[in-house]
Amino acid sequence: MARRASKELLPVPYVHVVFTLPHQLSEVALANKRILYDLLFRGSAATLLEIAADAKHLGAEIGFLSVLHTWGQNVLHHPHIHCVIPAGGLSLDHQRWIHPRYAFFLPVKVLSRVFRGKFTAGLKRAFRKRQLTFPGSLQPLAQEPAFRSFLRSLFRQDWVVYAKPPFGGPQHVLHYLARYTHRVAISNHRLVNFPMVR
Repeated sequence: MARRASKELLPVPYVHVVFTLPHQLSEVALANKRILYDLLFRGSAATLLEIAADAKHLGAEIGFLSVLHTWGQNVLHHPHIHCVIPAGGLSLDHQRWIHPRYAFFLPVKVLSRVFRGKFTAGLKRAFRKRQLTFPGSLQPLAQEPAFRSFLRSLFRQDWVVYAKPPFGGPQHVLHYLARYTHRVAISNHRLVNFPMVR
C-alpha cells in the first residue's frame, strides 16, 4: 500500500496546516457532530482553495488531504482538522507549477479570517434551516437573539489556524499520515488511566 501511495505524491515539499474550532463551539459540536464536522471540512477546504487561487497569495489551483481530529492529547473534546498540502500548485491555465512566496505556504492570518467567516456563515445557515439541536445547557441558543449574540462573540475573536514547518519530502508525508490511519489515536490504556472529573 505504501508503494502505491508513494506514486500518488508529488516530488515537492509538503506543508501542514491545522484549522481549529474555538473552545466555545465544543458543546455545540458535540450536540451537532455531523453538521459541524462537515462545516469544518468544507470551510477549511473552501478557505484553502480561495486563498491559494488569489494572485496576491499564490494564484494557483491546489490539492490537499484533510484529516479530522475531534479530541486532543489531553483527552478533551478539541475539534480540529489537519491539512497536508503540496507546497505550491498549478497555474490557472494548468501550464506550470507555481511555488509559494511565503515560508508557510499561505498567510495564516488571512486563512484564519476567511475560515472564521465561512464557518460562521455555514452555522448561521444551519440555524435558519433548523438543522441544529441545543440540548441541556445549550437550550437558550435555540432562541434567535441568543444565537445571534453567540455568533457575534465567535466573530470577535481570532480563530486559530496553525502552519507547521514544511515536511522534509513526500516520504515524510506517508509516515505522518500512517500515524493517524494505521494506529489507534488514543489507546485503551490511556483511556482507562484517565482521571475522571467527579
